[in-house]
Amino acid sequence: MDHLSQLRDRIERREACVAVLGLGYVGLPLVRAFTRAGLPTIGYDIDQKKIDALNAGRDYLQHPAPGLAKELLHSGRFGATSSPQDLAYADALLICVPTPLDENREPDLSYVERTTDAIAGVLKPGRLVVLESTTYPGTTRDVVLPRLERAGLTLGEDLFVAFSPEREDPGSPGRSTQSIPKLVGGIDQRSTELAAALYRAAIQTVVPVSSAEVAEAAKLLENVYRSVNIALVNEMKLILEKLGIDPLEVIDAAATKPFGFQRFDPGPGLGGHCIPIDPYYLAWRARRAGIDARFVELAGEINCAMPAHVVDRLGQALRDRGSAMDGADVLVLGLAYKKNIDDVRESPSAEIIRLLRGAGANVSYSDPHVARTHAGRKGDLAMESVELTPDRLEESDAVVIATDHDAFDWAMIAEHAALIVDTRGRMRTIEGVRGEVVTA
Repeated sequence: MDHLSQLRDRIERREACVAVLGLGYVGLPLVRAFTRAGLPTIGYDIDQKKIDALNAGRDYLQHPAPGLAKELLHSGRFGATSSPQDLAYADALLICVPTPLDENREPDLSYVERTTDAIAGVLKPGRLVVLESTTYPGTTRDVVLPRLERAGLTLGEDLFVAFSPEREDPGSPGRSTQSIPKLVGGIDQRSTELAAALYRAAIQTVVPVSSAEVAEAAKLLENVYRSVNIALVNEMKLILEKLGIDPLEVIDAAATKPFGFQRFDPGPGLGGHCIPIDPYYLAWRARRAGIDARFVELAGEINCAMPAHVVDRLGQALRDRGSAMDGADVLVLGLAYKKNIDDVRESPSAEIIRLLRGAGANVSYSDPHVARTHAGRKGDLAMESVELTPDRLEESDAVVIATDHDAFDWAMIAEHAALIVDTRGRMRTIEGVRGEVVTA
C-alpha cells in the first residue's frame, strides 16, 4: 500500500498515534476526543508545568472538564511530553498553538513557525500534519508546508498537510469537541481525504472543503461575523444611552422577531483568543491583496473602545455623587472574558483595570474561577482575587460587573453595593437593589 492507504488503515484500526501540539483550551479538548475514540495520543507543550501536571493527573484548566487530567492518565492511551523527539512516534500531528497579534496588530506566527520547525526535525514519511490555529488564508500553504518540505518529503506522496479550524466554545453546556462539526481543507485532495478520515474517527460530523484556504477563510468569517454584530449592538448601546432608552429592552423587543434577526448582547469589550484577534488577521491579509477591510476594522475599533466607555461611565457616576476616580476604591467583578469559565485571554476586564489604575483608582477584583492573574500579551496585572463579602462590597466606592458569573451571590451584591456599574445587564433581573445602578 502507498503511504495514504497505510495511514488510513491505521486510523481505521485505531492504531494511528495522534500528537496534539499545544495543550491549552483548544489542544486539551482535542486530546480528550481522540483518546475517547481509542487512538493513542501524545500531548506536547513547551510549558513543562503543564506536562508535569498532566502526567500527575492534575488539572490546570477548568475547561473542558474537571477531572480530565485523571481521565487521560488512566486511559492508557495518553502521554504528555515537552521533548520534540517524542513527536517522531506520531502518525498525525495537530498544531494548536497561539496566533496572537504583535504590537502593530499584525499577525504573529512565531508559535506556528517554531512548532512546525520542531515537527520538521523529526518528520518521517507518511505523516499527516494539520494546522488548527486560527490564521489568515494561505498560512498552511505558504508558511507551514515549506517548512515541512525541508524534511525532504513530497506533498501528496509521503507528506499530507491540511487546515482544520478549532471551534471550541468554553463554558457552553451541550457543546463538545466531538459534537461540533469539523471543517477540513487540505493543501491537496489526498491531504483532505486523509485529514477527514482522521477526524471522523473522533468527531461526529466532518465537513471537507476544497482547500486549506477555504477552511482558513471560513474560520475568519465565523468570528468576524460575531465581531461585527457585537460592535453593532455596542454602538447601538452608546446611541440609545444618549437618547435615554434602555438598550437591553430594545434588544429584547427586537429579538421577538422570529426571522431576520439574531440576538447579540453588548458588553465591556471582546475577549477570548478569537474574536478580538481574528478580524485583524483578515484585515492584514486584505491589505496585502490591495483591499481595505473598512467594515471589519471599524468593528474592531468600536469593540476595543468599550473598556474606556465603561471607565468613563464610572467616572461620571462618581462625579455625580460628589466623588472622584482618583483614590476611589473600585471592585471589578469577573476577570474571565465570559461567564462561568477561567479563560482570561484578551479579557476586557484586564483593560478596564489598567484604565482604572491609570486614573488613580485603587482596584481589586473578585473572580471565583480565576484565583490570580498571570502574564499576558500586555504583561501581568500582578493581582489576586479577593473574597466577595458584604464588608468588601460596602467598603468599595464602586463595583463594576465585568463578567456575570453565575457563582456570584447577586442578592448580596444588590444589598451591599452602593454604586454598581453594570456592563452585562445582570442587575435587571435582581430584586432588592439598594444602591445606584449605572449601565455601561
